[in-house]
Amino acid sequence: METFAELREYVSQNHLLFHDEPFLLGFECRLDSGRRQNLFLAELKSTDNRRYLRLETTVVPLTQLDPEKCLRINLIQRIGYLAVGDLDGTPYVKMCHNIPYRSLNMDELEYIIGQIANRADRFEDVIAEGDDLS
Repeated sequence: METFAELREYVSQNHLLFHDEPFLLGFECRLDSGRRQNLFLAELKSTDNRRYLRLETTVVPLTQLDPEKCLRINLIQRIGYLAVGDLDGTPYVKMCHNIPYRSLNMDELEYIIGQIANRADRFEDVIAEGDDLS
């Protein structure tokens, strides 16, 4: 995949879109557990004009987790990282992953979607003690 338009076509054929803007997609990922995780894809450019695809999903409100613990979790993550972003004015812990377009293909994309969606859901499940917060 070399363009966001190609990515949109692929994602819309394989996932239910609920948000569709020129360089931002939102879709629902159904997990093996029967739960669902909402994910967003956005195109980013680095300062040297390299293009990246960012995948992100909300996990839990930051108020439910110690920020130091988030940094410790980031240290052991091999795929994805934790970040903080606002959702309706409330700071949320998000799980994110950036993929360079030069290495992006359908298999890699589906692998990362599955990994991030399932990790975020497990993380949310542990922190929220079984509640589905996002």
